Amino acid sequence: MAKIEITPEQERIARFAKAMGHPTRIAILRFLAQRNECFFGDIHEVLPIAKATVSQHLSELKEAGLIQGTIEPPKVKYCINPENWEVAKHLFAKMFDDCCPSKKNSCCS
Repeated sequence: MAKIEITPEQERIARFAKAMGHPTRIAILRFLAQRNECFFGDIHEVLPIAKATVSQHLSELKEAGLIQGTIEPPKVKYCINPENWEVAKHLFAKMFDDCCPSKKNSCCS
């Protein structure tokens, strides 16, 4: 059996998945997706967690490229990174289509 090579595409989808692997980050993404932009304070107001924790979650999402931030002293403004959002949507859809074809004769049926 041939060895499986890890592709850059697989590494990228794993990074997106890791960044989205916490319910608070999903909540942040949904909150930002409903707005064009949002300041840190607005995000903190709707989440029942400490500012430092919100900041850590935002950093993880930003590092993965799912959101972007702009400093407008004294505030930081965040929004969805539209380019990477589309990449993530495409990669996840492709993975689910490639990995789980609909078959009537599944090995686990």
